[in-house]
Amino acid sequence: MALKVYRPTSPGRRGMSGSTFEEITKSRPEKSLLKPLKKRGGRNNQGRMTVRHRGGGAKRRLRIIDFRRDKIGVPGRVAAIEYDPNRSANIALIYYADGEKRYILAPLGLKVGDTVKSGSDAEIKLGNALPLRLIPSGTMLHNIEMDKGRGGQMVRSAGAAAQLMAKEGRHVLVRLPSGEMRRVDSNCVATIGQVGNIDRRSIKMGKAGRRRWLGWRPTVRGSAMTPRDHPHGGGEGRSPIGLPGPKTPWGKPALGHRTRKLKASDRLIVKRRGK
Repeated sequence: MALKVYRPTSPGRRGMSGSTFEEITKSRPEKSLLKPLKKRGGRNNQGRMTVRHRGGGAKRRLRIIDFRRDKIGVPGRVAAIEYDPNRSANIALIYYADGEKRYILAPLGLKVGDTVKSGSDAEIKLGNALPLRLIPSGTMLHNIEMDKGRGGQMVRSAGAAAQLMAKEGRHVLVRLPSGEMRRVDSNCVATIGQVGNIDRRSIKMGKAGRRRWLGWRPTVRGSAMTPRDHPHGGGEGRSPIGLPGPKTPWGKPALGHRTRKLKASDRLIVKRRGK
């Protein structure tokens, strides 16, 4: 994906950049693979705000993505590469030999007309999905399962890729994009290749309104608030926060405080991600 830089015709346009969408081959999504997507504005099922700074944004429809890749042994042809407003990666529309259509994450280098396949008999080829035990060490992967049959949960964002480092009995050792080394069950399925749309991180929004289109509301500094609204608030003029360390709006430590709860999968982490 290439980037285009806009002419500075206004302060908002100065420094703004965007995608050329030259990889996209189809402008309208497949109707049979769409679902309505209701906006919740950061609220849970009780109406309480659980995610701040969300709300508004352009209307979207959910694309049903095949993260499981459970169409075993049936070859599929890449019919189109499409834009998905709900994720950073592009998606590929697959027409399978039995007539079914599905969306998958589009790996870097996948073209219209290419063939993809899932299952133990699939080749080690871009876009194919295989169990990890059948993939050679050193291969770049994405859409990796954590539990067999649950579907890919790791390495799904634009430009991301993990690497299969070694095989250890019933587990394989995978290096994730964060630098974390993790053991994964060798029967879990992963897709060959790196996720496409690698220049996505280089896009500059240019103006606040563009963030609003994406559903992000403004973020106000705690030091600009009053003491009743934030622990950092109060004081005459621009004041130091007056605390040993930065706090969240609810008085919890904001930096250096462990927030990850004990998970059963922690025992599979060999090396934590670098700071």
